[in-house]
Amino acid sequence: MDYAATSAIRPPAVGRAVAAFLEGVGCTPGRGGHSGATEAARLAFRCRRALARALDLPGDPGRIAFMQNATHALNTALWGLLRPGDALVISQYDHNAVLRPAHHLAQCRDAEVRMLSGSPDGSVDLDEAARLLDGARVLVVNAASNVLGTFLPLEAMARIAHDAGAVVVVDVAQSAGHSAENAPTQGADVVAFTGHKGLLGPQGMGGLWVREGIEVDPLLCGGTGGDSSLREMPQSMPDRLEAGTGNSPGMAGMLAACEFIRDRGVESIHRHEMELKARLLDGFSTVRGLRVLSPAAPDGVPVVSVMTDRMDAASLASRLDLEHRIQTRAGLHCAPEVHRVLGTSESGAVRFSLGWASTTEDVDAAVMGVDAVLAPVSIAVS
Repeated sequence: MDYAATSAIRPPAVGRAVAAFLEGVGCTPGRGGHSGATEAARLAFRCRRALARALDLPGDPGRIAFMQNATHALNTALWGLLRPGDALVISQYDHNAVLRPAHHLAQCRDAEVRMLSGSPDGSVDLDEAARLLDGARVLVVNAASNVLGTFLPLEAMARIAHDAGAVVVVDVAQSAGHSAENAPTQGADVVAFTGHKGLLGPQGMGGLWVREGIEVDPLLCGGTGGDSSLREMPQSMPDRLEAGTGNSPGMAGMLAACEFIRDRGVESIHRHEMELKARLLDGFSTVRGLRVLSPAAPDGVPVVSVMTDRMDAASLASRLDLEHRIQTRAGLHCAPEVHRVLGTSESGAVRFSLGWASTTEDVDAAVMGVDAVLAPVSIAVS
């Protein structure tokens, strides 16, 4: 029940692909002209192409630069787009992968950080967004909240941002692999993703897609395997944003994961997960003493956050794990502003998140487990 942190249950082909690469190839793309390096380069290209299909990213797959995760990608985007004194618009739905770089940019580059208000129902005020975007350089949109499980109105927000001359950076860490919503079609200029959540790949794999015509300065500088005489990083993508040796075993696993998603179908995965989410919400509605924080929206991602006045979030999560073998995520979920909106900054919450391998039995066990933990203790009277 913790897929939103990491899809710890992956298609078996993912692990096999990582092992096969390490045992059968083991080389790095661009580091040599021999057969091993060439095979690694082919794999990297196939992985970019598979990710472009999985995320519905248009154009040249070479516009995808591999990175460690969405945090690495978002830092690259923000540091690479914002100049000293620029205005950045973020929201209360953002993850610390955005909030902390924004804070650092305000200190180091005198960036003006403007925060769009959130709401317990996951909505935004588009009039407020228009006011904040006036004169802004960058808008960050969290495609789906990792606490509420709701979508933000990306298309409407992107339209307002573009009218204001802003670049739209979209964080799809929680929506990628869970939803067929197309960020570029809805107006994204830059897309940051990670591989280890809904995309079902290994940890240490993520990336940044940059639309043709958008320039992002590199966060890191170093070897790229080509243009070695240059003192500057190459201008062409993806080399411009890929300094140093990448995670080739992760690319092999990521390719296998994308092929699994292609064969299963994102729409099919999403439908399965949302049916289970509805079942979980329905079950939780019958548990006395439990407060469900996630809106019962008809769409979104398979995340349900709850709290109770009977015990703190960490205790509830610990007892679910130890007594019922139900793994959840307690705390502020690296998204403190969302909890500020919900009034749970002190207590935190317990997040249940579903995935491709979740079952009705898992959901029913979770409901029964929570009910058992929160059941009032009866005192026998002699």
